[in-house]
Amino acid sequence: MDVCIIGGTGLISTGIARQAVDAGHDVTAFHRGETDADLPEAVTHVHGDRNDDEDLERVAESVDPDVVVDMVCFDPEQAEQAVAAFDGVEQYVFCSTVDVYHRPLDANPATEDAAREPPVSDYGENKAACEDIFMDAHGDAFETTVIRPWSTYGEGGPVIHTMGWGTYYLDRIREGKPVIVHSDGATLWGPCHRDDVAGAFVGAIGNADAYGEAYHVTTEEVISWNQYHEYVAEALDAPEPELVSIPTEQLVAVAPDRTDPLLDHFQFSTVFDNSKAKRDLGFEYTVSFREGVERTIDWLEANDEIDDWDAENDDEIIAAWREATDDFADAVGE
Repeated sequence: MDVCIIGGTGLISTGIARQAVDAGHDVTAFHRGETDADLPEAVTHVHGDRNDDEDLERVAESVDPDVVVDMVCFDPEQAEQAVAAFDGVEQYVFCSTVDVYHRPLDANPATEDAAREPPVSDYGENKAACEDIFMDAHGDAFETTVIRPWSTYGEGGPVIHTMGWGTYYLDRIREGKPVIVHSDGATLWGPCHRDDVAGAFVGAIGNADAYGEAYHVTTEEVISWNQYHEYVAEALDAPEPELVSIPTEQLVAVAPDRTDPLLDHFQFSTVFDNSKAKRDLGFEYTVSFREGVERTIDWLEANDEIDDWDAENDDEIIAAWREATDDFADAVGE
C-alpha cells in the first residue's frame, strides 16, 4: 500500500518506516527535514510543517496515500486539520498513548476501555481529545485505528529514570554513584523496545480487523523500578547500583522542573493488557529489556550522547535527604 508517515524520523516512526518497507509498502515520510534518521533508500521524503494547512493539503494531494500513520499529532486542532486534509484515504492510524488513562488505574492490567477521566496531564487530555476526533471521523472521512504505546525506548532515544531523561544517569550507574529512586522502588514499570512497537503499527496497515479499534502496544515484561536500575547496571557491566529511596512528594518539591513524569506516571504501578493487539495486529514482544537497553546504551555511547555523572544536582539532593533522615533518626532516638 502507499503509506504516508507524518513524522517518520522519530524513535518509533523510524522503526515503522523500516518495517513497512520490508513488508512491501511504498513509504513516504512527511517531516520538517530537521532530524536525520537511518531510513531505507526506498523511503521518499517530503518536507513541510504539519501545522501548516497548505503543507498538509499539499502532501495529501501529492502523495495520495492509501494509509496515513500520524506520529506527531498532539492537540485537537492538529487532529481536525488532518481529518480535513486526508478525507478520502482508506485508513488513518493515530499514535496515541496510554497517558490518556486516569492515574492511578482502577485495575491492573488495564484494558482499552479503562477510565480516562479525570485526565492525568494536559498531554494525556489532548491525546484523548485527538482520539475522539479521529474516531468521530471513522467510517466517514476514513477508517480509524488508534494505537496506544507506553514507555517506548530504543536506539536513538534516552533511558528514562526517576529524574527524567538525562543521560548523566547512565554515567552514575557506570561509575557506581548513588542513584535516586522514588519511594521504595517497588512500583511497576514496563519499557517496550521501539522495534516491537513499530511491528504493531505495520500490522495495522490495511488491516480491516483494526478499523475503528484502539490498541495497547506495551511491554510483556513488567518490572519494578529497583529491577529496572539493576538491569541497566547489568547492561553497563557496572556494579550493583546503590539506590537511594526518596519519597515522590519530596522529589517533586525540590526538583519541580525535572519531575513531571514522576508525578504523572512513575509513582504509580501500571500494567496494560496487550491481548487485543496480539490477536488483531500480530503484536509480539521479542526484545527483552536487558537486550534492548544494552543496544540503546551502545548507541548512546557510539554517538557520544552520555553526559557526565555530575551534570545535574543529584548528589546535592541525596546528601540533603540523608542528612534529614539522619536528623530524624537521631531525634526519635533521643
